[in-house]
Amino acid sequence: MKEIIFGDIEKRSFEIIEKEVSVKPFQGKEWLILRRMIHASADFELLSLVRFHKDAVSSGIEALKRGCFIFTDTKMALSGIRKEKLKRLGCKIRCFLGKKEVKKMASEKGLPRSYVAVDFSVPYINGGIYVIGNSPTALIRVVELVEKGICLPSLIIGMPVGFVNVSQAKEMLVNQNKVPYITVIGRKGGTALAVAAINQLIEFV
Repeated sequence: MKEIIFGDIEKRSFEIIEKEVSVKPFQGKEWLILRRMIHASADFELLSLVRFHKDAVSSGIEALKRGCFIFTDTKMALSGIRKEKLKRLGCKIRCFLGKKEVKKMASEKGLPRSYVAVDFSVPYINGGIYVIGNSPTALIRVVELVEKGICLPSLIIGMPVGFVNVSQAKEMLVNQNKVPYITVIGRKGGTALAVAAINQLIEFV
């Protein structure tokens, strides 16, 4: 039976990750974000799947310092983001998925709620951060609006998970050149990874 560890489990976990990763694909703050994502998932395949836009970290930090809006694609992501420091920074975090007006418009137009929720964020998202860990539809819509010049977030954390439209949504994100991003190429992703990324960014501020 392996030794049972008590005490600072997070610290010990980071030490194990550092020991097991002999060649780091990123350095500095990018590595710390990726390390926290590995910690959240125990998935070392992320070493070859995570992609950072060259300005992702700096743009995200500057947005947080300005007290930006942060939007999430699910209430689960909303609940997982550390809010104490965000409150001190003046940041506001929202998820419009359950908003009555979103539900009504989605029903009337026959559109996914995640798609409509993105549209409702447009008045607030310029200079903000979009955190997507579940819905490829939300990511596709954000990128569409960016490419049309309708909105311009400071950072998109785009990590939807699954089998339908997921890889395509991430390809759209990586191929656009207007907004910095952090993503996980392919089918992998999820709320836990997206939340880990934004929480580590918050730690830098």
